Amino acid sequence: MLEEFSTAQRRQLAAQAHHLNPVVMIGKDGLAKNVIDELDRSLLKHELIKIKLLEGDRDQRTQLLEQICLLLSATPIKQIGRVLIIYRINPDKTKDIQSTATKRPKSHHKPKHKLKPTRRTKVAWLEDK
Repeated sequence: MLEEFSTAQRRQLAAQAHHLNPVVMIGKDGLAKNVIDELDRSLLKHELIKIKLLEGDRDQRTQLLEQICLLLSATPIKQIGRVLIIYRINPDKTKDIQSTATKRPKSHHKPKHKLKPTRRTKVAWLEDK
């Protein structure tokens, strides 16, 4: 169930995960059965989660990310240093990530007043004559 997401969809999911705290910290014991079970429960509940790795170099962290995603049928979204972001769709939820990734939020900000020329611009205009 490894889904391929577009760059825009990955970017949106990474932005949604920005404020999240890691749900699991993986230390020297690695991927024990209880860690996998906790990750599975978290993915069922939240769909998008962060995982913090306490040990390992870059290659080991990348391999661990691939292993987690294969075991849990999840999609890797982003790896930032020791933090991994993964996503797995919950079939019980009706949230459609693909339709929300293409829409841009509309800005409801309207200026309070029009900008008026400042004294500096008036003086500069007079000096040009």
